[in-house]
Amino acid sequence: MGEAAIRTIVEAIHSSPTQAVVYLSGGASMALGWLMSVPGASNTLLEAVVPYSMISMVHLLGRVPSQHCSQSMAKEIAVLAYNRALKLSKPGFPVLGVGFTGTLATSRPKRGDHRFFLSMRASDRIWETSVTLTKNLRSREEEDKVASRVLIQAMAKACQVSGTLDSGLTESEVPDESETQFSEEQELEQLINGELCFKIYPFSGESHGSDEDRKIILPGSFNPLHDGHLKLLEVAMSVSGGGYPCFEISAINADKPPLSVAQIKDRVKQFEAVGKTVIVSNQPYFYKKAQLFPGSSFVIGADTAARLVNPKYYEGSQKMMLEILGDCKRTGCSFLVGGRDIDGVFKVLEDLDIPGEIRDMFISIPAEKFRMDISSSEIRKKQESVDKRKREEEEEVEHKS
Repeated sequence: MGEAAIRTIVEAIHSSPTQAVVYLSGGASMALGWLMSVPGASNTLLEAVVPYSMISMVHLLGRVPSQHCSQSMAKEIAVLAYNRALKLSKPGFPVLGVGFTGTLATSRPKRGDHRFFLSMRASDRIWETSVTLTKNLRSREEEDKVASRVLIQAMAKACQVSGTLDSGLTESEVPDESETQFSEEQELEQLINGELCFKIYPFSGESHGSDEDRKIILPGSFNPLHDGHLKLLEVAMSVSGGGYPCFEISAINADKPPLSVAQIKDRVKQFEAVGKTVIVSNQPYFYKKAQLFPGSSFVIGADTAARLVNPKYYEGSQKMMLEILGDCKRTGCSFLVGGRDIDGVFKVLEDLDIPGEIRDMFISIPAEKFRMDISSSEIRKKQESVDKRKREEEEEVEHKS
């Protein structure tokens, strides 16, 4: 009966749209076997990592942990797993980061408790569970099975799947469970402070069932978004031969203060109004964007392309520029380049001097297919002068009355 119940709940998890990365340390290993042995595992499982040795955990965290088995450690690795899932998932699918740390029965008696901690991070909430097991009640294998059942049940809940699994815990082994929900503002704060790597708003509604792993990304500040941006992405899609079209705003700017949560929300609203997917990231540099969105094509203007290959922006070093862009190339990234005015002269990709080693990363969007002679800043200036004129007229009317 037990195996059939596990299979049923795992099948339901695999049928949900949620895609997960699972990091396990010190137990719940059977859960991986169950997840992977039931058909449909590739729908759910993006990656599973078992950082078992101390050095493996140090590599994962980027530091030496003060305590290997704790709720805060489970939470930290769940957030790492969540960010990893964001990078590996198909655009617009809900993602889940699973973190587990345990200290279970071993070949020698333990002075401390046998316990485990579990954390599940979704975009807008985190579920946390801790369990202290009765000592000398079960073998290591039986403790692993209990921890695995608790993990599968928690995953089912996070995937919004109904169905319960008997965990095998006794009446005295009561799990300590909590759920913390985040508002959109809190999520964006976490993004600005670097806890989350990006947040996707799949307004285009093409999220589930989209088989396009490759993103066609138009980055910008979109202050404001205008028809030129929409047309450019449309043309880029036809030039690239398909992909998942999305816009990208970086909350962090290379040479200005970060955007505020209110500014981000205002800019995001523009995309909701036109039904287009937008990603808010915390990476202003293209080589960092390439790590966040490997295999993607970035849609840029000729002015941005000229800056990208200018050694001035790489401490004056041509070698550094080629190394950094070479790394972008190895992630499978490319640049779709539209014509733009540079210092009053309309230029296309062919007018730029791109080094031979990285030349094939750059693809031209022909001028006859797309030409944008106005920028967001020009639109903004025009709008500001219209607003100013309105204010002056209103003040004049008030003065006369």
